[in-house]
Amino acid sequence: MLLYIHIPFCDSKCHYCAFNSYTDRFHLKHNYMQALIKQLEFELKYLDEKKEKLQTVFIGGGTPSSVKFEEYKEVFKLIKPYLTENCEITTEANPNSASIKWLEGMKSFGVNRVSFGVQSFNNEKLKKLGRSHNNKSAIEAIQNAKNVGFEKINCDIIYGVQDDSFESLKKDFDMAFSLPINHLSAYSLTIEEGTKFFNKSNIKIDDEELSYKIFEYFEKNGFIQYEISNFAKSKEAESKHNYGYWQHKEYLGVGAGAVGYKNSYRYYPLKGIEEYILTPTKYEIEDLGIEDIKVEKTLLGFRCSTGVELSIFNKEELEKINYLVEENKLKLDKYRVFNKNFLLADELALYILE
Repeated sequence: MLLYIHIPFCDSKCHYCAFNSYTDRFHLKHNYMQALIKQLEFELKYLDEKKEKLQTVFIGGGTPSSVKFEEYKEVFKLIKPYLTENCEITTEANPNSASIKWLEGMKSFGVNRVSFGVQSFNNEKLKKLGRSHNNKSAIEAIQNAKNVGFEKINCDIIYGVQDDSFESLKKDFDMAFSLPINHLSAYSLTIEEGTKFFNKSNIKIDDEELSYKIFEYFEKNGFIQYEISNFAKSKEAESKHNYGYWQHKEYLGVGAGAVGYKNSYRYYPLKGIEEYILTPTKYEIEDLGIEDIKVEKTLLGFRCSTGVELSIFNKEELEKINYLVEENKLKLDKYRVFNKNFLLADELALYILE
């Protein structure tokens, strides 16, 4: 079982960000964390019923490092009995707010993986993206995490932004490679409604060749692609939590705007912080049918190296899969089918399932 905890506070709103986050609700931090505890207590009853434990925990946002580490004490006290021996516990962090004190505090609670929202080491690009940090603070934050004792460190990078070229991105990547990280998440910019970029023209670059060049460059530098946007220096450095999502495992979702998945339904706590504080266990429910789950398993499985179980497909779909194998677009073993080109994940999945 996986656990996701959402922290919806941010010092500033990035121009591409469509996540549930707020820059003007900091006075509600303590009350929010208290409400989060109430929801967490409620959700952990499901683990008691199933007699399961947590394989991974992921604290995301928003900006988890915008909340003092002391506010997390009750969270970790509550989940401690439910953690497996080798539980991966990840927190996201912003270079501006992830101080040495904060990193030490989170590590003392058992956090063993940290993911920095760097996005770029180019100060001009950071301004364009609406990021509040600069390259110096990003470098220092990563070094501080290593000095504090974190062995698993991820760096997020965004590409496909106006004026990006392989040459300019290579400078970002080379800087990342020089730092003590063992995981990279490289995301092509997406434009979503409600963001500052939504009505801005020519801000996004669609260049498939650029993606292939990036993937190849990462591999040459020891970062192996195991999902369309994720690269690790070793199997141990891969994100176990994200792998759980891609394998369609059940997960508990705690916090305003979080999402949970269990018993073949998805549930959504309230998004507004004030509303969430008043009723943290009020959910919207989305039932998923067998076909819905098949579609999700196929789309997610084709995005990563784990592939998709053959047992979920019917005779007609298996015939399409065999055709794609003959066309050298998919490969098979006895039980699973694997996508040979992650960028074609959606296209191949929709062809099989249509």
